[in-house]
Amino acid sequence: MFGKKKPEQWRGGVYLCTVYDSFQADILESKLRSEGIPCQKGYEGAGNYLEIFFGKNTSQGIDLYVPAECLEDAKNIIVPVDLDQCETTGKE
Repeated sequence: MFGKKKPEQWRGGVYLCTVYDSFQADILESKLRSEGIPCQKGYEGAGNYLEIFFGKNTSQGIDLYVPAECLEDAKNIIVPVDLDQCETTGKE
């Protein structure tokens, strides 16, 4: 973000991705944890304070970190899906 290089490691985890609101971060963290992958959030600037004070963070990036041995699995779990390419169930 703005030319600043993300730290490759943080609190024993490696960088996975950056999201830009706490709702997205919570969804990804929940999905990863449901698959048995621990996840840690790293807040930029005053992001953590804003989330505590206002109940959500929509102004600062939130970096997600996972253990190095889980990185590839985590990338495969959070891959975006093109809804136009999804198969229909015939209930239209």
